[in-house]
Amino acid sequence: MSAVAGSSGAMLRDRDDGLMRLLLIACGLFMLIALLLPVAMILTRSLQDADGAFVGLANYRRYFGTGAPWQSMRNSLFVSGATTAIVVTLAFAYAYALTRTRMRWRGFFRVMAMVPLLSPSLLKAIGLVYWFGNQGLLKSVLMGESVYGPIGIILSCVLWTFPHAVIILMTALALADARVYEAATALRTSAARTFWRITLPSVRYGLIGAAIVVFVNVFTDFGAAKVIGGSYSVLATDIYKEVVGQQNFSMGAVVSVVLLLPALLAFLLERFVARKQAAALGSRAVPLVPAARPLIDGALFGYCLLVTLFILAILGMAQFAALVKFWPYNLSLGFGHYVFNVQGVGWDNFGNSLTLAFWVASVGTPLVFLGAYVVEKPRADGLGRGFLHAAALLPMAVPGLVLGLGTLLFINQPGNPLGLLYGSMSILVINTLAHLYTVPHLTAVTALKQVDREFEAVGASLKVPMLALLRRVTIPVCMPAILDIWIYLFLNAMTTLSAVIFLYSADTKLASVAAIHLDEAGSTASAAAMATLMVYASLAVRLLHLGVSRFALRRVQAWRGGG
Repeated sequence: MSAVAGSSGAMLRDRDDGLMRLLLIACGLFMLIALLLPVAMILTRSLQDADGAFVGLANYRRYFGTGAPWQSMRNSLFVSGATTAIVVTLAFAYAYALTRTRMRWRGFFRVMAMVPLLSPSLLKAIGLVYWFGNQGLLKSVLMGESVYGPIGIILSCVLWTFPHAVIILMTALALADARVYEAATALRTSAARTFWRITLPSVRYGLIGAAIVVFVNVFTDFGAAKVIGGSYSVLATDIYKEVVGQQNFSMGAVVSVVLLLPALLAFLLERFVARKQAAALGSRAVPLVPAARPLIDGALFGYCLLVTLFILAILGMAQFAALVKFWPYNLSLGFGHYVFNVQGVGWDNFGNSLTLAFWVASVGTPLVFLGAYVVEKPRADGLGRGFLHAAALLPMAVPGLVLGLGTLLFINQPGNPLGLLYGSMSILVINTLAHLYTVPHLTAVTALKQVDREFEAVGASLKVPMLALLRRVTIPVCMPAILDIWIYLFLNAMTTLSAVIFLYSADTKLASVAAIHLDEAGSTASAAAMATLMVYASLAVRLLHLGVSRFALRRVQAWRGGG
């Protein structure tokens, strides 16, 4: 009997190991086709001429032989650096108010800080145009300066990246050890000295991480610069002009490499900072409970209120502009701009965005979770698991424009059977999922680390198949993270632009692309209308997701006492 039991146990282990290898191969193939080969294609095409002949570094010499590329590089560095300095300062004060004070309405302000995540970056740019543009309500505030240029790009990117920095800095500030502050109080250290000597050093990795994330996002952003940049050239718009305007794919690949390198360096620095931050956490830390300080609490309440009003003013103006019949001469309201009478633009573009977001979230969530499970749980195939984990982190360093152009070049290679996917919803789903892969992967890995490996050991001893253990234990325990991954993928796919700008067809044009085309055609109000549809759809799905999540957690996590 023992021999039979041992044989059946060995067969079960072999079957589970085989299944794990299949999952590893499947996830690896996805990352290879959707990410690694397109990036390799960018590098290859940058060394070829228009006919595909190898020319070495000739394209780079020709590109850098004029002053324009250097100007675009300087402009990109300037707007990215200025935005980073502004956002990190504003976000730190906001996050400090939410985590280290007893001010009123903290929950409300926490929600309002996340509102810009529901809208594409171009919507903020459109709102700024109506406030500060040539016919804006407050155009005189800029004292003769034009909003169409670095000022507009910086302001719109500040609004867009502010929530990302707040999330990172809130996490960093929430890790305070109360014992350190109690010691400072006992030593009669002044509040200012405590802030400079204890608070700031303790969150330095969070500050650096937030700065890197903001810098990379702005450096590689396309939407804001396209809508409000005017003649102010940056690297992201240079790629668009080379590929769409001049059909020069080789030079577009060269600009993509130039855009990729700083983003890759910043990503490597962010990974280094993240490891340092994890090592700095103490296991005996006592959570800090902030004391009431009426003067500071009141001042930070006023500050958070001003930031919230600014966010609402920009987004509210974009919605108002979408309803006004003819700005600024006829301010009566109507829904005429939602008709979308520009050729090639219609409500089907909005439907395409909903379709894309649904499939990216619904296909991506199980793929990401199973990929993270393969990386985290097995003890075999260490080399393959390490490769998959490294590949899963790479999308954070690859700008969407670069990935989109690389995918275009890859699938249109002569003889590539995947060329049939060009312009289809399938290639948009694959490319968007690859672009968004890193954050969900890290979320899933973090959740899986909380599930003790003893579950697998006990399951193996009881001869429970891996799939049964995954279904009965791992998925229910990780359900909050799985639900978070779904909504993250949906919201980001709903507003995506740069990763798909080269891959759509007339039948699969998305709302974000349609908004860009409406703005290019001079129908800015209609572009605002299309962008607001994305906001309301994202908000509706987010609220529905909250209700479904509450119900699902009560069903699968009954041990938590009703979720």
